[in-house]
Amino acid sequence: MLDEPTCYLSPKLEGRERADGSYGVYAHQPVLAQETLVVWGGEVVPGDKLDQLPPDIRRYTLQIEEDLYLVTVNVGPADWINHSCRPNAGLNGQVVLVALRDIAPGEQICYDYATSDGSPYDEFNCQCGAPNCRGRVTGNDWSLPELQTKYAGYFSPYLQRRIHQLEKTVHTNGYHKSTGLS
Repeated sequence: MLDEPTCYLSPKLEGRERADGSYGVYAHQPVLAQETLVVWGGEVVPGDKLDQLPPDIRRYTLQIEEDLYLVTVNVGPADWINHSCRPNAGLNGQVVLVALRDIAPGEQICYDYATSDGSPYDEFNCQCGAPNCRGRVTGNDWSLPELQTKYAGYFSPYLQRRIHQLEKTVHTNGYHKSTGLS
């Protein structure tokens, strides 16, 4: 049991090699909107410890709080969920991934990393191929108003708190002023 993957993957999904040699997760049965797809698990480490981990371990990391990261202990197919600027999955809390819409067999499961990453630990040039591709995925993408609208309700809780703080800020005469609303 201890050498098995530390994440849950829905039995309707399977991990497999992609044409480019990397790995992804695909539906092999129909998935309904809001169905749980993945529950990630692992070891929680602070940011200063994350920097000390080898790159092949850091790549399977999920930011779950301002300076806390969930690092996979035993990599499995649930860790192969890729980014897309046009995702079919989104976060429900810190570690649960759900279907944003019905997903047909054969579709790759992807979510937008903007909904979980709020720091520059995992920035990269995006090659998702979506018509709305941002071209680069950064730790500041969560702050883009169009993404806040598009993914409302699907951000990690710590990012949702950041968004809430931004919403409490009023722009007056070119200055930012906190409204003090809670």
